[in-house]
Parts: sequence; C-alpha cells; structure tokens
Amino acid sequence: MFKRLKPAPFIEPIAADKVDPEYKRMRRQVFFGIFMGYAGFYLVRKNISLAVPYLQDLGYSKTQLGMAMSAVAVSYGFSKFIMGNFSDRSNPRYFMSLGLCLSSVLMLVMGFFPFATSSIAVICGVLLLNGWVQGMGLPACSRTIAHWFSHHERGRTVAWWNVSHNIGAGLVGPLFAFAMMATGDWRTVFYAPAALALVIAFLIWLTVRDTPQSEGLPPIEAHHHDRSESYSGHFEEEFTAKEIFMAHVLNNKWLWIIAIANIFVYMVRYGVGDWAPAYLKEVKGFDIKNTGWAFMAYEYGAIPGTILCGWVSDKVFHGRRGPAGVVFMAGVTLALLVYWLNPPGNPALDIAALTTIGFLIYGPVMLIGLHAIDLVPKKAAGTAGGFTGLFGYFLGTAIGANIGLGWIMDNYGWDGAFIALLISCGLAIVFLAMTWNQGKDFHYKKEKTDAAS
Repeated sequence: MFKRLKPAPFIEPIAADKVDPEYKRMRRQVFFGIFMGYAGFYLVRKNISLAVPYLQDLGYSKTQLGMAMSAVAVSYGFSKFIMGNFSDRSNPRYFMSLGLCLSSVLMLVMGFFPFATSSIAVICGVLLLNGWVQGMGLPACSRTIAHWFSHHERGRTVAWWNVSHNIGAGLVGPLFAFAMMATGDWRTVFYAPAALALVIAFLIWLTVRDTPQSEGLPPIEAHHHDRSESYSGHFEEEFTAKEIFMAHVLNNKWLWIIAIANIFVYMVRYGVGDWAPAYLKEVKGFDIKNTGWAFMAYEYGAIPGTILCGWVSDKVFHGRRGPAGVVFMAGVTLALLVYWLNPPGNPALDIAALTTIGFLIYGPVMLIGLHAIDLVPKKAAGTAGGFTGLFGYFLGTAIGANIGLGWIMDNYGWDGAFIALLISCGLAIVFLAMTWNQGKDFHYKKEKTDAAS
C-alpha cells in the first residue's frame, strides 16, 4: 500500500545558458494552466447555487437543497485531504485535467438526464461525487506551485493564482444568463459551464507540467538560491503515502494550528457570503438588483485584496504568513461590525462594508493554503493543503457556516449569527498569531548551490 513510486525516467539536463530563459517560459506556461484550470473547477461547482430557484420549482424545499449543498462541502473537504495525498504522488498534468473532466461529466449528466434531479437523494449522490472529484483540483495546484516557485515569491504567486476561483465563480452567472436566453432551458446552468470546463481540462493537459526536473531543469531552490535551513536533497525524492501522512502532516503541530485557524476563517468567509442575500433582503431591505450588485462586489473585492495580502506577506513580513493573516482578520472584524450595526436605509455603506469584508477575508484564506505549502517538503504540499482544506470545508463551512449559523439564526436571530461570526474572527486571530514567527528560517543563499546540497 505504501510502496515508493518508481523513479521518473532520466531527462537530459538543459544547457546552463538556456536554463534561465526556459525556466521563465515554463513558469509562465504552467502558471497559466493552473490559473485557468482552477477557474474551470469553479464553473462546475458554483453553478449549483444558480440552479436552486429552478430546483425549488420542482418541489424541493430550501432545507433539502441546503443539505444537498452541504454534501458538496463535506465531500470536497475530505477529498482535498485524501486526494491530496494521491496528487503528491501523481503528475498534476493528468491528475488535475482528469478531475475537471469527471466533474464536467457529472454536470452534463445533471443537465441532460432528468433522473439526476428526480429526488433529493439522487441530487445529493451526484453532488457528493462532484465534491469528491473537485478535490483533485487544489492539491494538484499546490504541488505545482511548490515545485515551480520558491518560498520568497510564493506569497505573490499564490495570491495571483488564488483570484482564479473568484473569476471562475463570477463567470458562472453571465454564462448561464447567455445560455438561458439562447435556449430557454434552465438546465443550461449545468451543461453550459460543463462544456466550457471540458475545454479548460484540455488546456490543463496542454500547459501543466510535473516538476522542473521532468523538463530537464534544476530544482527551483537551486535555481533561485532560495531554500530553508532544513532543505536537503531528500526533499527532491518522492515520499510514500505513509511518510507524507505520518512524518510530514499528522505530526506537524504548526499544520494543526493553521488548520484550526482555517475553521474560523472559513466560517466567516461562507457565513458572510452564503447568507448575504437573505440578510440584505430581510434586514436591510435590499431588492434583487441591489443584492446582486452587493454579492458581486463581495466576490470581486477579493481580487485586489488577495493580491495585496500576498505581497504584504512576502515583502513586509519577509515570507511570514501569520502576521499578514492577523492584520487582515483584524480588518475583517471591524468591517463586520459596520455591516452588522449599520441601520437599514444606508445601502451604500452596507455594500462598502460587504466589499471590504470580501477584500480582506480572502487574503487569510489564501495565506493558510500557502502556509501549508511552506510548512512541509514540496513532495507533501498537496496533502498539507488538503489537510487544512478538510478543516475549513467540513468544520468551518458545512458544520459552522451552513448548519451552525442556520441553527443560531433560527434560535437567536441575526444578532446571534453576527456574534458567532465576530467570535470566529477573534479565534482566527488567536490561532494565526501563534504562527507569528514561522517562516523566519527561510533566507536567500547567495553562494553557489546544487540540487543535492
């Protein structure tokens, strides 16, 4: 079960004078592949939210559909951890493109076969499967980033890559609207995004590559002279599943700390985002048009905020992720207070507060995934990212933001929900602050190094 993978076939090293230009070309190509690829995964995950009103017309209740959407979060959370381990021992070119193909096929089934929406049990089953194959996306990206980008540039790299999911999620609405107008069929919400996602899956296969060594290039640590004190040639070897789980993930106390922080960060992220339409309508008196603008502002406000957060962690805090996370979560707390306490009748301030929350909250979301990559050897990056994702999606989203906040609102109203969100902000800050000095051991080695040093 835990046999080591066979070594990769020998690739003739590229001539020294061609290494730098080839590295630059390949890094642009690989980054483009995982950026477009991860946006593609969101096309066939976020579309279910737009299908909810039409599924209600088929007779399903909000409670039933809420359970179905929770099924995606639970399945996705566990898959990111389990499939992350497989991704650490697989070529992301094939692993990621296969996952997106399978997810697209499941959405095509929901679009073209009425049986797939004939009962809530069948819907939950399909969405459970979709959540599972969706878990093949992020770990493959984590592995790719860990191999192609060095520590002191990962903050900016991951920040730019991370906005791909905002772009993918934002494209679902216009794509569905156009397809619906063209066909008059509401089921295009399933098969139109799936068709585009299949094209993107082929794009992943064309552009993504496994490791620099598989292309005849030296490891990124040697090329950039950027490695930690603990780095060794052993980090270039493929690990067994047992080594990844036991030596580098489950026994890593810092990984546990940021995974716990991720619970509270995700509770705020999805607690605000998923319940914003209902809150704005019921409490603030927003109509459908203003609610749509506010929700879009929340999603797209994340793009510059995420990029800024990555830059701050790289440049201001010199590769330490904890301090940047603390600063941004403190800002989320203040914006959340304004969003809650602003009286009805001031829609501009509500939208500004919601946009500010979106601007700030996605930075810590990105940083925790990035920090997970930093805390383990790069051959365990996918599993580490999946581990923190499991905590975020299962405990933070499904249990906390969906089920937990729903119960709190039923029993204690919106005020109770906001108090819970503010407590989550505080706990996220506490756990992120515990990692304040993690990352200090990374530095640039200016002397000549080789891959095995």
